[in-house]
Amino acid sequence: MEEELTNSADKVNEYSKIAFDYLIEYGPKVIMAVIALIIGFWLAGKVKRGFIKALDKRDFDPTLKPFIGNIVGWLFKILVVISVASMVGIETTSFIAVLGAAGLAVGLALQGTLANFAGGVLLLILKPFKVDDVIDGAGYMGVVEEITLFYTKMRNFQNREIVIPNARLSNDSIVNYSAKEIARVDMVFGIGYGSDLKRAKEILTEMVEKDERCLDDPAPTIVIGELADSSVNILCRPWTKVSDYWPTYWDFMEQVKLRFDAEGIEIPFPQRDVHMIKED
Repeated sequence: MEEELTNSADKVNEYSKIAFDYLIEYGPKVIMAVIALIIGFWLAGKVKRGFIKALDKRDFDPTLKPFIGNIVGWLFKILVVISVASMVGIETTSFIAVLGAAGLAVGLALQGTLANFAGGVLLLILKPFKVDDVIDGAGYMGVVEEITLFYTKMRNFQNREIVIPNARLSNDSIVNYSAKEIARVDMVFGIGYGSDLKRAKEILTEMVEKDERCLDDPAPTIVIGELADSSVNILCRPWTKVSDYWPTYWDFMEQVKLRFDAEGIEIPFPQRDVHMIKED
């Protein structure tokens, strides 16, 4: 019995000595690592806030600022954790390899989502369009209502909501009809070969000059565009503000028809002559 108690006391003394040696060897490192971790995380927060303030001064997109700030903050924290791990003697090479493998696995699993995210970042940085712009992209045309990191929400002219993944939109051609303040209204009016061509051009010129929506600069264009099979096609191309484009177009379609009818100018339509041959 006494021998067992002696052995137990010896083991306690041995383990106590080992623990004390570890405490002497690693204690200061652990304390320094904890202090470095606290200071590093505090600095990460300062870096994140400073980065967001720098973006504020550059009038950066408000949707993207908090996300990029969080990425910068987390990258700084990861660097702090790796540095602290090396301080306490942890092999950082294998640690980085594990992080890389995990990042690759997540990237492969979420490649579609990540593609949409990358497209959203490009759209928010490059700004090919903004909210309330009328665009044509990814096979859809409408008014932009919302731009997020993963999708863009549009409303077409039938008042239907369209949600387009940013990966498609960023990889497709985009036509922004609202990017410029003015636009050219392209109209074609065909008259018969027997009608008074000069009078038709005078009427169009008069209508353009009297319409306040048609701009003087750039100057409008009224020329003969084509001698077609059954009509002489006159190109009428005035410039208007983008907001006046469709009202101007629709009004001219109606008013030109009424004026041409009143002036006796024929607007031809497709006809076919059929000759009947009577057999004896």
